[in-house]
Amino acid sequence: MALSEVHWDHQIPLPKLAPVQAKITVALVALLCFINSYDGEFVFDDSEAIVNNKDLKPATPLGNLWSNDFWGSNLSSNSSHKSYRPLTVLTFRLNYLLAGGLHPVGFHVWNIILHAVISALMIDMFAILIGGLAYDEKGKILNHAPKASLLAALFFAAHPVHTESVAGIVGRADLLCALFFQLSFLTYCRAFHGGEYLKQARFSVQWIVVSLLLCAAAMLCKEQGITVLVNELLRTGLLTRLALLALGGTSMLYARWRIMGTGPPAFTEVDNPASFAENIFLRIVNYNYYYSLNAWLLLCPWWLCFDWSMGCVPLIKSATDWRMVWLLLLWCVLIGLISQAVCSQDSQRRRVGFVIAERVLYLSSAGYCLLLGCITTHTLKPQPRLLCVSVLALLCVYVARCALRSHQWRSEQSLFTSALSVCPLNAKVHYNVGKNLADRGNTSAAIKYYREAVRLHPTYVHAMNNLGNILKERNELVEAEQLLSKAVSIQPDFAAAWMNLGIVQNSLQKFEEAEQSYWNAIRFRKKYPDCYYNLGRLYADQNRHLDALNAWRNATVLKPDHSLAWNNMVILLDNTGNLGQAELIGREALKLLPNDHTIMFSLANVLGKLQKYKESEGFFLHALRINPNAASCHGNLAVLYHRWGKLELAKKHYELSLKLDPEAPGTRDNYNMLRRKLDQLKRHTP
Repeated sequence: MALSEVHWDHQIPLPKLAPVQAKITVALVALLCFINSYDGEFVFDDSEAIVNNKDLKPATPLGNLWSNDFWGSNLSSNSSHKSYRPLTVLTFRLNYLLAGGLHPVGFHVWNIILHAVISALMIDMFAILIGGLAYDEKGKILNHAPKASLLAALFFAAHPVHTESVAGIVGRADLLCALFFQLSFLTYCRAFHGGEYLKQARFSVQWIVVSLLLCAAAMLCKEQGITVLVNELLRTGLLTRLALLALGGTSMLYARWRIMGTGPPAFTEVDNPASFAENIFLRIVNYNYYYSLNAWLLLCPWWLCFDWSMGCVPLIKSATDWRMVWLLLLWCVLIGLISQAVCSQDSQRRRVGFVIAERVLYLSSAGYCLLLGCITTHTLKPQPRLLCVSVLALLCVYVARCALRSHQWRSEQSLFTSALSVCPLNAKVHYNVGKNLADRGNTSAAIKYYREAVRLHPTYVHAMNNLGNILKERNELVEAEQLLSKAVSIQPDFAAAWMNLGIVQNSLQKFEEAEQSYWNAIRFRKKYPDCYYNLGRLYADQNRHLDALNAWRNATVLKPDHSLAWNNMVILLDNTGNLGQAELIGREALKLLPNDHTIMFSLANVLGKLQKYKESEGFFLHALRINPNAASCHGNLAVLYHRWGKLELAKKHYELSLKLDPEAPGTRDNYNMLRRKLDQLKRHTP
């Protein structure tokens, strides 16, 4: 269809812009909406996908990206989420290299720029879909960008439902997938030189191959990238084209299957409660209810939340539930749109469906934005002034909502708190608010939210574990033990809860139970250095010195920079009189941790007892350069000087120690003893 045939295009209250001008305008609107998220923190899923993901580090072999999932776990692992997005992780790694570390500004800026580029390219996408864009034989655009496509692109650029994809760094998977999706689709269309590609018999095989490669790139950014082939298959006619696309799609799916393996990711009822509904009727009803909720988010993007699981959307359990009205309304609208498309003489109009979740709605919302532009224009075309005011007002509301929502995504505190009013029944929301408060040191407030999370979801083991930890620190050991015991009974392979239960049982002097809990934790997590460390503490409390040393040695083997395990080995060997072995362990530890002042302090004590005074002095002084306000280090250095006969230096460091900690045990007695000795020396000095 030529642009002139879009007879309502001139009624849209927008200026007629050249393609470049239109793209710049849309890109600027996109930047305006989300620019205030540029200096946000790493929030929510960013912690696992970026901060804790070893695949971003330069020391990690680049090949690991192609065998690990989005979160850095090996695809063959039972715990893998099976989300294979190596190209997205590669861009995170580039961010890390360019910024010289984990600095969130660079990550956010990339996301904002990507959204601006995608929004600009939407003009060409929409123009093709409504039949208002044509190319000459050299691939150049023949006419101006249709105002209908410009309006739809503006709606897309400013739609608030995109905030999670743009302001949340892990949303880059959706951004990159959308970008390559667009490029694949536009490249496929360009394979047909000039005019309407549906009616072209001649096409370029090279451009179609490029389109398939771009489709593969989209799929390597996020799984649904391969769906661009569906659009292209629906628009193809010739057998050759169909064969090329089918072969390309089959090859991609086979390659992905070989990489991922045959095992699907493990999902629980919390992840997808509709899949665990009692019968197929209820499952179908709830799936359709989710579709209606996503449609509502597109229509009225005011209630946005970082997570919609765990009670945020209660299941429909009977046909009498009032929410069934929304399903009927959704299907009435869809049937109406299908009927309009079938009965209309305009054969180029298309229908686009919806997908669950805010991030997933990023690309899906394009169809809604095109539909919104068309409906708005058709409905209000008899009243051009009202049309102009309505379009301007809607864009202003969108921009304001984007700015507000982007601000909420700047920190975990504001993000999690904002969800309380949207999903007060979501246990995960309360859990995350509590965790954020605990991380900031406000454990009293955190307890309230953890308790609410457990009340809303009585089998929420992570909330139980965190609440148990806080109660343990507050010495409320009985309730802590009850919570942690319940957590491991619900999820027997919860290694962290087993370890924390062991710590509580150790504090309650239930030594046999504590030892068994530690070994359970190690059984479910083979490489668990912190658990070996705590097991060593248990053995040390029972005077099982050899077992304690073995446990701490295991901790350092699994985690060579485990400072506490190294230090405890040195102290235990020192206390049991094994000074030679303590010296060897201390020196071995400092080779791995050359700036650890606690190990220097412990080794210096050992060397002092071995009468290696000069070397001991060196380690004490080095430790004090790193931590000059350590009262115990000043006190023990004073003892060294006292033994060494350097009494004035001993006096100086005793006084420094007492100034920093007047109640330091033994220091004042040693200081008084030194003063008496100095007085005696003065009396006997002629």
